[in-house]
Amino acid sequence: MKPSQFAKGFQARPDTTSSEKRTALDRLNAIDGLVKNGPKGNEVPSRPMSSVMPQGVAEVDMIDSVDESAAYRAWRLEHAYRPGQVIDLALKTIKPSPFNPRHFYLKASIAELAVNLAKQGQQQAIHVIPDYDNPGTYFVSDGGRRVRALKEANKESVKAIVIDLPIGIESYKLGYDLNVQRDSQTVFDNAIVWKRFLDDRHFQSQKELAEHLGLDESTVAVALSIAKLPEAVMHEMVARTDRFGSNMAYQVGRYHTARGADATLRLINKILSDDLSTRQVADIVKGRASAQESTKPAGRQRYAQRLEIKLEGVSVGDLKSYGDDRIELRLKGLTREKRDDILRQIEKMLK
Repeated sequence: MKPSQFAKGFQARPDTTSSEKRTALDRLNAIDGLVKNGPKGNEVPSRPMSSVMPQGVAEVDMIDSVDESAAYRAWRLEHAYRPGQVIDLALKTIKPSPFNPRHFYLKASIAELAVNLAKQGQQQAIHVIPDYDNPGTYFVSDGGRRVRALKEANKESVKAIVIDLPIGIESYKLGYDLNVQRDSQTVFDNAIVWKRFLDDRHFQSQKELAEHLGLDESTVAVALSIAKLPEAVMHEMVARTDRFGSNMAYQVGRYHTARGADATLRLINKILSDDLSTRQVADIVKGRASAQESTKPAGRQRYAQRLEIKLEGVSVGDLKSYGDDRIELRLKGLTREKRDDILRQIEKMLK
């Protein structure tokens, strides 16, 4: 896809009217509606995808095809596929989209989901787009984390809904909108992906990118400044997005420019251990406060493993292991009853 083709369809979110063409998110809602209104059981029965057209193809051909692309229509007629139908696809045929809005996937999160999928099976279908240039393969439009977890769980197939979107701007915007709604899109994902858009000349400037995204240019500028950080440094912050939003990450990026990666990693540890505010970090960056690095041993031990702890889906702290004989548990935001219950269980465990 030429850069001009990519940018051409990337419009800022309009003040929509009923007469305007549906957005990518509207299409997904329509797809979900098809699934929910399908046969009894709340889900269209899944079946293995067949490359042979069955006798009932005439019925499939009569499906309303308003706003349907020619390539998608040809594909679904060939496979006798009904829009919104859940089918089983081989995992080996699924590949990441080059326009995936996500870049970072935490190993601990994937492992946790893999365990859940191994026990309960896949409850929600992913959305895929056929790769028309390579028949039999599909790009992930929504569900990259589930695909990774299914592979981790050694599964061979995935439940999927095949949707009609071109790989490029619409597929990126769909994934981006969904991730923003789920609070799973991070400034670090934006930093990596938006920088790549500019490097690949899909957009000529950050101003043009901001206009197409429908965002303030300052928002894009902050993300692009964070993109200058090494990914190893970003990984330390991605695991704690509750502490490292765009403003905090921006200050960390400024500190990295002045002090380098090693000092920045120590600052990140200090932000977490001392619960520093963005203002306090900004003072350290400006030299009005000290990061107190000189008071710490030069060979300060870093944790070997970190497990994020969530209660009812909300991060409340972490459990870190150091070397062969030390663990550190930090929790906050608990109710008094929950705190006391945890203390009792730990005391019981240690007796």
